[in-house]
Amino acid sequence: MKRKKHVSIVIFLCLFIIFMYCAFYNKLVVKNYVITSNKINEGQEIRIVLITDLHSHIYGEDQIEIVTLIKKQNPDMIALVGDIADDAVPIEGVKLFLEGLKGYAPIYYVTGNHEFWSNNIKEIKDTLSKYDVTILENSYQQIKLNNLNMIIAGVDDPAVSLFEKPNFNLQKEMDEHFSELHDKPGFKVLLAHRPELIEIYKGYSFDLVLSGHSHGGQVRIPLIINGLWAPDQGWFPKYAGGDYKHDTLTHIVSRGVSYNPRLPRVFNPPEVVVIDIQGDKS
Repeated sequence: MKRKKHVSIVIFLCLFIIFMYCAFYNKLVVKNYVITSNKINEGQEIRIVLITDLHSHIYGEDQIEIVTLIKKQNPDMIALVGDIADDAVPIEGVKLFLEGLKGYAPIYYVTGNHEFWSNNIKEIKDTLSKYDVTILENSYQQIKLNNLNMIIAGVDDPAVSLFEKPNFNLQKEMDEHFSELHDKPGFKVLLAHRPELIEIYKGYSFDLVLSGHSHGGQVRIPLIINGLWAPDQGWFPKYAGGDYKHDTLTHIVSRGVSYNPRLPRVFNPPEVVVIDIQGDKS
C-alpha cells in the first residue's frame, strides 16, 4: 500500500510540474493562419508576419531570439500593429528589434495606446522612420508584393485624442480616408491596434484586419476560456486572440509578444503570428 501511495504521489507531482510548465510557458511561439481569396490567383501567396504589443521587451541579446524567429518565417511583409514601444520602458528594445530587421522585408506600423501614453510619440515615430518603417496614420498605400496588387491601410489608435488630435473620431477619419477604397482593386489589409472596434472597421472594403491590444486575455483555459480579461473589453473578451470571420472579412487578433513577470500570462505564451494569403482554389 505504501508503495502504491508513493507511486501515486510521484505521478501527481509529475503531472503538476507538467501543468505548471505549460501554464506559465513564456517563450515565443509561432501561430499560423491561412486565408484564401479570389482576389489572388491560384498558386500565388503572400506571407505576412504580424507583431503587436512588444512594449520594448527584449528577447535575448540584441533581440536575437525574436528577430531570428521572424526571419525563419520568410515574410514578404512585416506588420507592427501598435504598442511596439511603451510608456514605462526605454525605447532601446525597439531600436534593437528594428536594427535586426532593417532591410529584410517591408515593415508597416500603426500606433497603439501606450505609444501615445508615453507623451513622446514624435521620438518614437522618428526612431521607426530611421529604420525605414512605413508609418500609416489614417492612410493607405497601394503596393505590389510577389507581383500581387495590395492595399495596406492603417489607423491611429484612438488615444491620439488625448495628445495630438482632441477631436479625433475614428468613424469620421475612416470615412474621410478609406471610403474611396471601395472602387480600388487589390487585396486590402487594415492595421488597427484595437480589436473591439471591429464594427467600425467592417464598414469599409477590407479583406483582412490585423489587431492586437488584448494580450490574449492574459489568462486562458484551453478549450474553455479564450481569455479572462482584456483592455477595453473587460472580463471574458470576445476578441482575446485568434481569427474571426465577418462575411468576407477576416479579423486576426494577435495575443502579442509582450511578457511581464509581474503579470504572468497563463496558457497564453507570447506569439509571432504568420499569415499566409493564398489564391482561392474554388
